Amino acid sequence: MSSSAPSAPPAGVAALAPRTLLWASVGVALVTIVMKTMAWHLTGSVGLLSDALESFVNLAGAVFALAMVTVAARPADDDHPYGHHKAEYFSSGFEGILIVGASIAIFWAAAHRLTEPQPLEQVGWGLALSVASSALNGGLAWLMFRSARVYRSVALEGDARHLVTDVWTSAGVVVGIGAAGLTGWLWLDAVVAMAVALNILKEGAHMVWRASQGLMDAAVEPEAQAAIDAALQTFAQREPALRFDHLVTRQAGQRRFAGLHLHVPADWSLGRAARLRGAVEAALMHAVPGLRVTIELLPVGVEAYRDGDPPQDPLHPQERE
Repeated sequence: MSSSAPSAPPAGVAALAPRTLLWASVGVALVTIVMKTMAWHLTGSVGLLSDALESFVNLAGAVFALAMVTVAARPADDDHPYGHHKAEYFSSGFEGILIVGASIAIFWAAAHRLTEPQPLEQVGWGLALSVASSALNGGLAWLMFRSARVYRSVALEGDARHLVTDVWTSAGVVVGIGAAGLTGWLWLDAVVAMAVALNILKEGAHMVWRASQGLMDAAVEPEAQAAIDAALQTFAQREPALRFDHLVTRQAGQRRFAGLHLHVPADWSLGRAARLRGAVEAALMHAVPGLRVTIELLPVGVEAYRDGDPPQDPLHPQERE
């Protein structure tokens, strides 16, 4: 069994580390909370109030994501021999739940204001503060998405998606307040806030679903599966007597795992079979960075038991197809 973990970005790729960006996310969240709260205080807009609430959610999500990335970076130990990489899925799921909760709160506040519209004040300053905070969130989200792809960080991607929902919230609020100011239809402020709430509710539900799939040992991505299949096919073509089967994969944060059976001719020496297994492991880890491979050696014509196979008497095994 061999392993390889991506602890640094590939050569030639510039990307900030997840912890660095999450600390930046905490700082940006604090700044935007102040800016958006001031915007709400100046205008009295329920849309800007919902925008400020979303920034508080951003802060909580960034702090939790930072904690989970720290846990995920811990090395494997006796209690967690496969590492702590799944901690990042808790972060993504937690942020999704926060987004869902924020969307419900925003919708509730907007619905109340819809029945009791109130005049807006100092709209220009409020919109300027909202646009400036959105620019901060948008720029940070772009850096996070870039780093998340390089480091395969689910927590970082989740926080980036959260920031994008905040940008959409702010954009909707700006449109609503601008339209209300131009037309005098104060109910537009509440209607736009409700529409934005429904949009971020959808994003939050998607994040919770994606995190649940990771915690349930979902298979690796189709691209990684194709790379594994291609590497195995190369060895099978080179040595027709070989056979690969019972391939299973799963992913856990930055890590990906694969297990399979390698059948070799029964007259091969153990040394020759072990050298081949090492070559196959190296090829698979080269094809899929961060892959941990477990290969079971078997003679051709011999099968291994799997989960779900009917129990048999170990002293009188029956021949299996």
